[in-house]
Amino acid sequence: MSPVERNTSAAGDEPTSVVRRISDLLAAFGPTDTTLGVNELTRRTGIPKATVSRLVKEMEGVGFLERSGVKVGLGLRLFELGERASRRRSVREVALPFLADLREATRQTVHLAILDGAEVVYVEILPGRDAPWLPSGVGGRLPAHATGVGKALLAGSPPAAFEAVVAAGLSRVGPRTITAPGALVRQLRRIASTGIAYEHEESAPGVACVASAVRVDDGPPVAAVSASGWIGKVDIRRVGPAVHTTALSITRALTEVGDRSTGR
Repeated sequence: MSPVERNTSAAGDEPTSVVRRISDLLAAFGPTDTTLGVNELTRRTGIPKATVSRLVKEMEGVGFLERSGVKVGLGLRLFELGERASRRRSVREVALPFLADLREATRQTVHLAILDGAEVVYVEILPGRDAPWLPSGVGGRLPAHATGVGKALLAGSPPAAFEAVVAAGLSRVGPRTITAPGALVRQLRRIASTGIAYEHEESAPGVACVASAVRVDDGPPVAAVSASGWIGKVDIRRVGPAVHTTALSITRALTEVGDRSTGR
């Protein structure tokens, strides 16, 4: 099989690599999708059905997909590889006790997320009591501009990160999502000054969130932590200092881990 194939349905006559097609197939599984059939994978990816069938069979063979009747779901091998992603793993392992303490103190849903291009990826979520429905899920993604963690991460990132978000389009996710670049810039400046990002119904109706970034050695943020709850049931500004303190505690813990690993 050639390492490069043609995908005229999705990209005209430009060659599309097998790796890109495998990535598209995996990305076709949404946060609520347990299994999908070949027809649905074909529809979502635009890859020819015969190619989808062949790739699905090969991905089953290496454990990337697992068969469930006539459909397939994401395989255990992907979980194993994900656990080896060192940055995500180390940050999550160090942060988890602090996240648990934050949930206990606030009774809200606590998130840990990282920035990946124009999106945030959720590394850990600890649901709070009577938590509202949230669009986030572990391993899931949301547009960075529409989330508290995303804004906290962008506020401490190089200008190129903001430019990537604007280039991707400030799509509306919740009733009050920021869709104007100028308004987003103004918020990010305030967040950079205070260290705390607020979100009110920007990612979902009825949801309020406060977030703060985790930084190490004055570099760009490596992650962000947040607490989310129902608007009207939580005074998110009173929760803000606790979230900020948690982020600082995780920063100190990560710094200590780094010092031990380098012998400093």
